[in-house]
Amino acid sequence: MPAGINIVMGAREWVMLITLSLLWGGSFFFVGVAVHDLPPLTIVNLRVGIGAIALWAIALAMGLRPPTNARIWFAFAGLSVLNNMIPFVLIAWAQIQIASGLASILNATTPLFTVVVAGLLLTDEKATPLKLAGVVTGFLGVVVMIGVPDTGAAANSWAPFAVLVAAFCYACGGVYGRRFKAMAIDPVFVATGQVSVSALLLLPITLSVDGLPDLAGPSAATWASVVALAVLSTSVAYVLYFRILEAAGATNLLLVTLLVPVSAILLGAVFLHEDLRPVDFAGMALIALGLSAIDGRPWRPAIWRRMLRLPG
Repeated sequence: MPAGINIVMGAREWVMLITLSLLWGGSFFFVGVAVHDLPPLTIVNLRVGIGAIALWAIALAMGLRPPTNARIWFAFAGLSVLNNMIPFVLIAWAQIQIASGLASILNATTPLFTVVVAGLLLTDEKATPLKLAGVVTGFLGVVVMIGVPDTGAAANSWAPFAVLVAAFCYACGGVYGRRFKAMAIDPVFVATGQVSVSALLLLPITLSVDGLPDLAGPSAATWASVVALAVLSTSVAYVLYFRILEAAGATNLLLVTLLVPVSAILLGAVFLHEDLRPVDFAGMALIALGLSAIDGRPWRPAIWRRMLRLPG
């Protein structure tokens, strides 16, 4: 097993994972404000463009030097395609046609894909029956929290399939991103390289679809949301993303997609005074049960013997 990969996450990794889920859960709020004034692709490009500027500032302040090896930048480009370009564009397109609840449920299939892809390609992240059961249980918790949206309008649409392809890309991106640990590249610069290449590659697509944005039209609230989306939900979030990936691997990292709906609902309750329903608590309980199974430690016989004071 490669040094430094903690397949069973410690307290530090769990804190980073929960923080990442809060940052990405908040992105739903920021996007919800911004879409009133800006089209989806423009928001995505502003998100990665401003995010790249913030990440370069962080990297330079830390004294990090950009790699000069072209092979590394090609690797950044591959990661940006899997982690940003394809999924961002597909989800932005899909959410024009399907409800955000259905998109969230479909996006929560990411850990299912990750268990399969990582199990096939990574020798130190093999799938186990308990891990698979935990991922399925956590996914059911997301379904309980969000509910089963009416899919009638999307029955003849490619939009649900597009979100599933995006989820598969996220899974592949997490596995692909493991290579940067062997290259000894600081996670901050992995984030910087990925987001910078994404901004450059998305720019011509955005201009061809949305045209030049009306910079004077959006409100101050819209611009504040775009900046928060870029700095918090992209720059800071991706630094955490790559630190978790380096420390705990792709399977553990992409459990965040199960926690994001929890964070989004809790943030709505705290800041928007939305009511928490009984099904929210039931869904959170299922997600917690699933995460405990994926972690594995609460399910070890030795722990239960100690709790029940049974002879070993």
